[in-house]
Amino acid sequence: MLASDLPDTATLLDLIDARHPASVTIVAPSSPIPSDRRLAQLQLREGIDAAARQLADTDVPAEERDSVIASLRGLVDDEEFWQSQARSIVVFAAPGRVAAFRLPSRLDARAAVGDRFDAGPLLRAVTFPRRAFIVRLSREGARLSEIGPDQGLTERAIELPDDLWAALAHTTTDGQRDMPRPQGTTGDRIEREKFSRIVQDAVVRVVPEGVPLILAASQDLEPAYRAVNTHRGLLERGIHAHPDSLSDADLEQAAREVLDAHEHGELAAWREHFGSLRAQGLATSSVREAAVAASTAAVDELLFDVGFEQEGVIDETGHITRAPDAGPGTYAILDEIAARVLRAGGRVRAVRSADLPDGAPVAAVLRFPVPTGLV
Repeated sequence: MLASDLPDTATLLDLIDARHPASVTIVAPSSPIPSDRRLAQLQLREGIDAAARQLADTDVPAEERDSVIASLRGLVDDEEFWQSQARSIVVFAAPGRVAAFRLPSRLDARAAVGDRFDAGPLLRAVTFPRRAFIVRLSREGARLSEIGPDQGLTERAIELPDDLWAALAHTTTDGQRDMPRPQGTTGDRIEREKFSRIVQDAVVRVVPEGVPLILAASQDLEPAYRAVNTHRGLLERGIHAHPDSLSDADLEQAAREVLDAHEHGELAAWREHFGSLRAQGLATSSVREAAVAASTAAVDELLFDVGFEQEGVIDETGHITRAPDAGPGTYAILDEIAARVLRAGGRVRAVRSADLPDGAPVAAVLRFPVPTGLV
């Protein structure tokens, strides 16, 4: 089963704020397939070896270098950690500290040593979820699946009682598929809602709040499930085909179409709102202005390009000094802006470049105008 253990905001900021000259970040491709475990461990070992070579070129005392590498090598042999995996592993290590996270997206292998962790991969994974769950519901069964930004359909276990189907024992539709929605009797409706409530109670125990939920249900059960649903992320648009008639590939494609339409609608409304606020001096698509606003706790919400890469340094006032290449003393500028927004209680979301206004890599909605003298 695909594993994912993304951090909450407090843990993410703790990693971003940590400072030590022997801070190691390793990104290693992995696989949720058990037979690929040895290859994933090899990728991690190669990352550790690369980090060890970089550490050897620093002024960090030998005992601190050795402790960091030892903690990383211990992870390779940690049987519990390798019980379930994802498509990438991101590991952070410093003297007295090691933390590993499994991501559902595939990332390129790399290792970096500096005075801080490179938490950008986590930040972007958290704020660019492209994640949704699909609940399949029919008289033949109930199943829950998950899709991510670059992963196929993954089955997620839900706990259902052995006598679940008894809830539909007395309905009158005989399990017919894709027929006009039956009116039924009051008793039929009650039984269908009872059946659906059992399933939805199991679903909400698995699907995190805020993650979109897509319904693929037979016509007789769709209104019943929606009537009893308590998950706020259930999308209004569902998959309008009997779930048992779809292959996994067809279901995934249909779910992505629903998710795309939902996100496009959300972002279109956000861009319209952004335009109205910019006319009032309460929004900007300038990286320079966004950096200053983030440094003064003025950003309420930030959208940034998930694929934009520019290294540099931002001082405490928000002034940017760009760097041609990554180095021990530089970091991704947009990641740092996003981190400052999060520290001030703002909202952050990584999006595709096409979803941003003006072709700019950022769009920030402000709590108050930033004085021009600060920019």
